[in-house]
Amino acid sequence: MRYFCKMKGSGQCPPRVSGSEIFWSWLGAFLGVAAVALLHYPFLEGTGLLLIVGSFGASAVLIYGAISSPLAQPRNLLGGHVLSALVGVACYQLLEPHLWLAAALAVATAIALMHFTRTLHPPGGATALIAVIGGPEIHDLGFWYVLLPVATGAVIMLVVALLINNIPANRQYPEFWF
Repeated sequence: MRYFCKMKGSGQCPPRVSGSEIFWSWLGAFLGVAAVALLHYPFLEGTGLLLIVGSFGASAVLIYGAISSPLAQPRNLLGGHVLSALVGVACYQLLEPHLWLAAALAVATAIALMHFTRTLHPPGGATALIAVIGGPEIHDLGFWYVLLPVATGAVIMLVVALLINNIPANRQYPEFWF
């Protein structure tokens, strides 16, 4: 019975954030994703190279909307994505005939490695999964997936986060680097 009681939760819903916080989160996310997308679509579309992956949307939530979270810090953003991309590509290449196993192993191993290295960044799990399920455009990149789109896109979004998140007096990013 105690097991099921834990599922009720024990806390309250967090308080609403201010309109200013919503605005700066929106602006950061818009500019960060726009910067990556503006470099991707005109210059890389149709080349077989990528600069944008779905997990960047989740990163935007953290680095622009939850900037004080340990999960949103530069160490976590960069380390989480890069390590997870490495794990995802390796799992795909080792287990390609068994995609269900490659997908599960990639995500689980990425989480374990992020914990071990203190770089936990939830979108990293998606980055690892995308390396496995992403299709030919992703698979053809091999380990280049780690550098382009993952590392390069994350760095671009980080630069935007550093510039935008520090404009208002009441916001500071990052809380820590290492």
